[in-house]
Amino acid sequence: MLDQHDPLGSLALLKPLLDEHADDLNVRRTAARGYFHSAQLGRARRVLEELVSEVPDDSHARLMLGRTLQRLGEEEQAALHLKVAAAMTPELA
Repeated sequence: MLDQHDPLGSLALLKPLLDEHADDLNVRRTAARGYFHSAQLGRARRVLEELVSEVPDDSHARLMLGRTLQRLGEEEQAALHLKVAAAMTPELA
């Protein structure tokens, strides 16, 4: 549903999985994308900060966190995560 530009629909379908499998990294990554694309930036930030804390070498989580922070106007914090993501995965630069 995210690929069809329906982040709210994606989150609605994901809710039962979040309730039952809140510790699953992939479920949380997908939820973070849904939050980001539906402009629920506070929620996206919380999920992504937890993911980056738990899996610091997840370049895609760092990229999404950097972009979320940019949209929140926190350019300095965003730059750090975007640089780390690009260093880990150069095609993300």
